[in-house]
Amino acid sequence: MSRKFILEADGGSRGNPGPAGSGTVIIDGESGEVLETISRSLGTCTNNVAEYTGLVLGLERILKYYPDAEIDVRMDSKLVVEQMSGRWKIKHPDMKVLAARAREVSATATSVTYTWVPRAENKRADAAANAAMDDPAAHAGPNPLTDAGAALFD
Repeated sequence: MSRKFILEADGGSRGNPGPAGSGTVIIDGESGEVLETISRSLGTCTNNVAEYTGLVLGLERILKYYPDAEIDVRMDSKLVVEQMSGRWKIKHPDMKVLAARAREVSATATSVTYTWVPRAENKRADAAANAAMDDPAAHAGPNPLTDAGAALFD
């Protein structure tokens, strides 16, 4: 039986493009307990690339340990939700790379659903993204865009 997770993801940049960070919160789908929060400094990129990065980092983390997980992704980025749901085209080259990585990583999952939520319901992921932008050195780590194909959590 697969395990259920909620993945809250966000990203932002100060300037667009500008210094950026992503935030990911992994939640147990049954208990609602926050299992892990990931804040990642991304250098200079657009806010949309940062949003996608938060998604990819969360999917990588969950599916490394639970390859058949059921994941409910919740994001306040209408763009990412619509693109990953297949309703909108992806034009930006960096976002194409990250979307392909998200699809590749999630291939083993039992299911991945994408839900748009209002910004007020995505505060934990937003706080994690802002922490990465506030203190980039403390939140450095592998980046799925610049380290494409790398095992991010080994």
